[in-house]
Amino acid sequence: MSKLKGILLTEGMHGMLSQVEGLAKALDIDFTHHKVELKSLWSLIPPKFTPISQNVYKKINHLNFDIIISCGRKSIIPSIHLKSISNKKVFNIHIQDPKINFNYFDFIVAPEHDGINGSNVINTKGAIHYLTKDEIEKNKDYLNSFIIKDNRKIWCLIMGGPTKYYDYSTKNMKHIFSIFYKLLKKNDFQLVVIPSMRTPLNTIHYAKEFFGENHTVIMNVDKKAYLSALALSENIIVTCDSSSMISEAALTGKPIYIANILPKKNDIRFQRFRNLFRELNITRNLGEDMENWSYQSLDETNRVAKIINEKIKN
Repeated sequence: MSKLKGILLTEGMHGMLSQVEGLAKALDIDFTHHKVELKSLWSLIPPKFTPISQNVYKKINHLNFDIIISCGRKSIIPSIHLKSISNKKVFNIHIQDPKINFNYFDFIVAPEHDGINGSNVINTKGAIHYLTKDEIEKNKDYLNSFIIKDNRKIWCLIMGGPTKYYDYSTKNMKHIFSIFYKLLKKNDFQLVVIPSMRTPLNTIHYAKEFFGENHTVIMNVDKKAYLSALALSENIIVTCDSSSMISEAALTGKPIYIANILPKKNDIRFQRFRNLFRELNITRNLGEDMENWSYQSLDETNRVAKIINEKIKN
């Protein structure tokens, strides 16, 4: 039996791509990515006030599909419209709260901390993503050519980037790095710093300058280095701005510490997410007493895919 065909609709940001691609792979469908572009002023207007029309977005030249997976505000109207004009049964799945009538979608996948419910809503603990345990293990040895060869254990710091809630100022980064400096005096470990696509270049250079030659700072965005760090690290530290990378790290079952940054504005939704992960015994805050603990590896992507596949079959 041939695989179902899917189209993935996002605004092109890494966090969105990770979620739609992760779900598509878990559903075991053939898929293509499409970056959504809204026309004119429609990008500024909320979906609930936007007409469901081809006039709203730049045409997506793809006709043969069975499943639409969308993520992000701009992808909402294209998903609804493409489903409505299809000449066959199409299932559309939206990731995150669409903030529009839920009945436009067959499935909505949203994290618990978004606080939405409905008959077609599948709640997740954290964000779904595209990482797999096999992929992490496959890339375990990649960092061997980067790290300093000695007997120290590896800890990794995974950095996100500035958002409207969190500022990557030198002051904030110095605060996080200084906590590591104190930990280094008590624990014999090699720190591996992994940047993401959102990490400012000056922050990467500051980390290199701060930690010196005794530790490893990956200077470029490198997915294999990221996967290898997850595989090799005894402890994983992730900056608080990235719920997606905290969720990805939880796939390992390893202790995760959150490097907190004082928010610029009310970040209650992110606090709910971090509180949930703490209650699940997945995370602690960087700066608390260091300890070893374990938890059941969190693989929400495959759990969600099983629910959707079962409902599609029925």
